[in-house]
Amino acid sequence: MPVELEGATVRIAMWSGPRNISTAMMRAFGSRTDTEVVDEPFYAVYLSDTGLAHPLATQVIASQPTDWREVVRSLLAPRPAGKPILYQKHMTHHMLPQIGRDWVGQMRNAFLIRDPAAVLASYAQKRGAATLADIGIVQQHELFEREAQRLGHAPPVIDGRDVLANPAGVLQRLCTALDIEYTNAMLSWPPGRRSTDGVWAPAWYNAVEQSTGFGPPPRTATLCLPEELQRIAEQAQPYYAALALHRLPS
Repeated sequence: MPVELEGATVRIAMWSGPRNISTAMMRAFGSRTDTEVVDEPFYAVYLSDTGLAHPLATQVIASQPTDWREVVRSLLAPRPAGKPILYQKHMTHHMLPQIGRDWVGQMRNAFLIRDPAAVLASYAQKRGAATLADIGIVQQHELFEREAQRLGHAPPVIDGRDVLANPAGVLQRLCTALDIEYTNAMLSWPPGRRSTDGVWAPAWYNAVEQSTGFGPPPRTATLCLPEELQRIAEQAQPYYAALALHRLPS
């Protein structure tokens, strides 16, 4: 879909799977005075096309366009004056095969990863079950490879655990990789919900609504996953490992 970008806006697409620190990252960028944030713009497309029974699915579908082309047009449209950066929080599992990818090359793309076993343990607590497609790791790897081929080098990759261990250091490196200035404003935010949060926030954002910054990394422990989730974690691990090779140092 060839669309002319409005030149003054820096469009950042952060590609993450679920149950990472993606909403906290959105808070960090939303704390910048120069940045507008967009929360999971393809969620309604995903739910409408799959018919999956997610929490608040009816409200999500009613709140956003269900045609992916309309979503893309909105992401490429001119933005409000005074906000030269547009930060987009994207869930990679929302990127169904029928959704075009050409527009992705018009963004500054970054990738937020987390060990699949930890993702699955957290995801199952919210929804009770999971599939490989639910955690988006295959789609994330596909988007990464596509972008690396376009650029001729790896786009920036950050691991959620590294961000929690050293927020200032990793965010500084991320901003450098994205060619934007870093600011300490990204390290803290007031608690509560935002007008920019998706209507699904009551089902998913309880922890981040209580937060005022990045918390400590979770304690390292051996996860005892049920057999089915362990099988999925093993399928996902090669994709995670391939992405982790390129993660920015903490």
